[in-house]
Amino acid sequence: MTPRPAIAEPRWARIVLCVLALVLLGLFLVLPLAAVFTEALRRGWGPVWQALSDPDAIAAIELTLLVAAIAVPVNTIGGVAGAWCIAKFDFPGRALLLALIELPFSVSPVISGLVWVLLFGAHGWFGPWLQAHDLQIVFALPGLVLATLFVTFPFVARTLIPLMQEQGRSAEEAAATLGASGWQTFFRVTLPEIRWALLSGVLLCNARAMGEFGAVSVVSGHVRGETNTMPLHIEILYNEYQFVGAFAVAALLALLALVTLAAKALLERGGPRGSLAA
Repeated sequence: MTPRPAIAEPRWARIVLCVLALVLLGLFLVLPLAAVFTEALRRGWGPVWQALSDPDAIAAIELTLLVAAIAVPVNTIGGVAGAWCIAKFDFPGRALLLALIELPFSVSPVISGLVWVLLFGAHGWFGPWLQAHDLQIVFALPGLVLATLFVTFPFVARTLIPLMQEQGRSAEEAAATLGASGWQTFFRVTLPEIRWALLSGVLLCNARAMGEFGAVSVVSGHVRGETNTMPLHIEILYNEYQFVGAFAVAALLALLALVTLAAKALLERGGPRGSLAA
């Protein structure tokens, strides 16, 4: 006699749950994306190309890519270092370090932007000193990078920590016993085991960096052609009733996000089983 599973949902229940999941997915993900691309192409490709070739749009695209190009490598290094410390070592303050890594998840991006204004704004703590030395942080590229760094910092670390904790410390301890230095242990033992999860975390960090709105909105100053990233440029076009241009830039931003997700899916399929599931 074939044993029955401990929990066996009726067939109708599984069908209902699957249909409900697909309906919710369509309503909250597929439909909004379809609406963005539909509105962008409502008048054909000509207006889309005109909106994307506008100097302000080009400046916003270049600035978005530049901010991501700076923030993602910095957060990759910091995320790997933080995950390595938490997963591979015991030390006082370990729980505090983990809490600090997760802090951006619990703080509103707008609040994080206000913090940088409080520190580096004209009337902030370091504002007078910066003005005296002709340095500008907020309402300039450094402020955008700092705001993006804060909100995207957890992604690499939180992707790596569960995997590195599951792997344990035996391999690193064996390498140390054989005389390997810390750098040799990391590059020859640790890094090959986490490379797929690391790439996944980098892609997630990059997607958030390009799409961040709240934090960069506070520190940007909304200067056209200088401090507006793609999300901020979309907001300006929409508020000025330039709907085709707004949806065209939004479609490009959505397309970049979809490419990122596709790359992540390919990594999950091509990497070792379970390395990215964590």
